[in-house]
Amino acid sequence: MTSTPSPPLDLNNIQGDILSGLPKKTQVYVFFNVVNVGKFRSDLKKFVPLVKTVAEVLKDRDDIADHKKKKLPGLLPIVGVNIAFSHKGFVKLGIDDSTLAPKGADDPFQLGQQKDAVKNLNDPVKSDGNPDWDSHFLQDIHGLIIISGDTHLSIEKKKLEIELLFGVPTPLASIKEVISIVGDVRPGDESGHEHFGFLDGISNPVVNGFDTVINPGPKTVDPGVVLTGHPGNPGDPITRAPWATDGSFLVFRWLFQQVPEFNEFLKAHPIAKDGNGKVLTPEEGSDLLGARMVGRWKSGAPIDIAPFQDDPALGVDPTRNNDFAFTGEINSQLRCPFAAHVRKTNPRNDLEVPPSPIPPIPVEGRRIMRRGVQFGPELTKDENTSGKTQHSRGLLFTCYQSNITNGFQFLQQSWANNDKFPPFETQPEDPGLDPLIGQGTRAMSGLDPNAEQTVLGMPTFIIPRGGEYFFSPSLKGLKETIAATA
Repeated sequence: MTSTPSPPLDLNNIQGDILSGLPKKTQVYVFFNVVNVGKFRSDLKKFVPLVKTVAEVLKDRDDIADHKKKKLPGLLPIVGVNIAFSHKGFVKLGIDDSTLAPKGADDPFQLGQQKDAVKNLNDPVKSDGNPDWDSHFLQDIHGLIIISGDTHLSIEKKKLEIELLFGVPTPLASIKEVISIVGDVRPGDESGHEHFGFLDGISNPVVNGFDTVINPGPKTVDPGVVLTGHPGNPGDPITRAPWATDGSFLVFRWLFQQVPEFNEFLKAHPIAKDGNGKVLTPEEGSDLLGARMVGRWKSGAPIDIAPFQDDPALGVDPTRNNDFAFTGEINSQLRCPFAAHVRKTNPRNDLEVPPSPIPPIPVEGRRIMRRGVQFGPELTKDENTSGKTQHSRGLLFTCYQSNITNGFQFLQQSWANNDKFPPFETQPEDPGLDPLIGQGTRAMSGLDPNAEQTVLGMPTFIIPRGGEYFFSPSLKGLKETIAATA
């Protein structure tokens, strides 16, 4: 994909979580419905000054870095707020969102994730035809307010301030809360790691014209891959209304992780020898199995670079931990299985430099900006002993893109859920689903580096229990259109 010159980004007009990520130790997602349209649009005018922009987030991050450099005690009391709306929310408000995405039954934003989960995402379905989700997400949801901060107390104070702005809990309230979900960064050494234990958030795209530090790794992307109304998004010829510029589509997924079961699976299927023939202890074999399922060691080190032994220093080095392209073995799963989570969701040279005579397929337009946070407690002693989940935990998955069809939906449907992807390898066995987020019957090849064709079936480790598609408007869009008098 050829980079197209883009006008300078207005960092005071873009909501902060999109490009820079709201700083957080804890976060609450408040899903709401509008119950009084006129009052809501009036209340929204008072709310907009609370919305943190990218420019403000960058200032917050500088302040945090200075706080750490001076070795000052505690955390800075920083809180950030963003807001987004579903298609049903725009309909409720009388906002014409027809230029956000192509009209039609196939557009995921207009369809809504509840229907898309059944039609395209392949989420488990109940007998009534609805996805097997928590009941709160089987009803209409008009909007989402994200509040990020340093402590639960900071978050609760800001949430109370926002509720008062919208008249909650009085009879004159303009919104009604559907559900609030709290997420927390994991404690101590597990900070930055998701509940299975793997370092997360390493491979977000680098955006031209915004990011100033460009470490070795995948190609950079133009702003239009993440932001609406900017060049660089292939297959997105939409001419959007002015208010729809500088926004981004927010995909939310409530993902429950079966951590004790995942750990038991690794213990039950240790790899006997590494790719060099070295005999492994059961613990080493289990660690290698997990690394080959994910595509990284728990430290964050990619197995395409460190295929058979963890390298923690590599894992935390941003100049090296994303600098790989699956080119070590042509058409081979020796170093990294084709279905490994990291390879499924960003296939790099599998598509961009495929075996001849297959033409290259650019992947930059499929990139998503991943945010989100973990929820739920750490494993208990009883869970570790029994190998059974007793407490809910997982990921409040959030990602941003300028086109859901090109981004999240494509990655889930065409890559993660496709047991034949990537399609260019010549092995007699199909790669299998993404072992973590793939929806369907899980069976994966290439896990044993000494026997690439061995197929290992596995249970479900991540269960989707809700979600929705939203649009995060610009500050101008919020002020001049959504909060404007109808």
